[in-house]
Amino acid sequence: MREGMIEEWADLEAVLLAWPHESTDWQPWLAPIQADYVALTAAIATSARPLILCQDATHEILIREQLGHACHHAPRFVQAPYNDTWCRDYGPVAVRRAGELTLLDFQFKGWGDKYDAGLDNGINQRLQGLWRAPLRSVDYELEGGSIETDGQGTLLTTAHCLLDSNRNQGYGKAAVEAFVLGQLGLERIQWITAGALLGDDTDSHIDNLVRFCAPDTIAYLACSREDDVHHQALAAMREQVLALRQPDGRPYRCVPIELPEARYSEEGARLPASYVNFLIVNEVVLVPVFDCAEDAQALTALGTCFPGKRLLPVPGGNLIRQFGGPHCATMQLPRGSLNNA
Repeated sequence: MREGMIEEWADLEAVLLAWPHESTDWQPWLAPIQADYVALTAAIATSARPLILCQDATHEILIREQLGHACHHAPRFVQAPYNDTWCRDYGPVAVRRAGELTLLDFQFKGWGDKYDAGLDNGINQRLQGLWRAPLRSVDYELEGGSIETDGQGTLLTTAHCLLDSNRNQGYGKAAVEAFVLGQLGLERIQWITAGALLGDDTDSHIDNLVRFCAPDTIAYLACSREDDVHHQALAAMREQVLALRQPDGRPYRCVPIELPEARYSEEGARLPASYVNFLIVNEVVLVPVFDCAEDAQALTALGTCFPGKRLLPVPGGNLIRQFGGPHCATMQLPRGSLNNA
């Protein structure tokens, strides 16, 4: 079993998610987004146990009522106040050290101090009684959505997020590489410098652009429509993706996933919708869909990336109102993460 950051297709015990409530930015769309969280949770529960954060006892009762009997694996509830629902970026990052599972608690500051995130940043510490694996704090701002691994010692990330944003001032590229690789137990970083999506306030998280599906397989966002504002940037990103190499020097198998049709906010701003914001949950893969012609094309293409797994479409149209998808809204927890309570 290889050391370092654990790949997302590893055996999962549970998936963490934080339920939308009226004090989050979901307030204008609370009923539809909560209905979509029921669908998301039920899809997760086909293959792993959902671990649901809720604000308090009253909120937990409401969530239980909304879920009803939708879940094959019964959810586990934890009452712990939070600012927002994007627990991919404040949940613990799982690594193997000396053959043992460790959970890393990086700093989360609202994507470079864009939003209040004090409660989110403290979640992992407040859940100390939940973790079976040791939790180790790291005084460095790093979000789970900004990093991908092939399970073979490689970290894939974007330069815009880790190098060019309002995070970890004073760290140059060499210092970032040394520190992040050391913490994650990995051997090399492959940088993506092109492909930013309009409306993405994470500073180009990799999980909306390029994803590992297996040690030798990459899915990447593409745009064949020449009249789309993203066409040129995603074409440049494609060239970078095709130039990536496995640790042994072989190219990855790279599968393009077409950008969905343009989606806009009520104010007319472009939203960063992407099919590659999928979530791998053991034998199933949850894929956001947007009720457009590209849905079927994306599901077919992603199906070739995951032989032997079942793809489950989940609603993406409301999640993207707050600039995310099912991967952003969750954090996978490998087996051995949780105590048995």
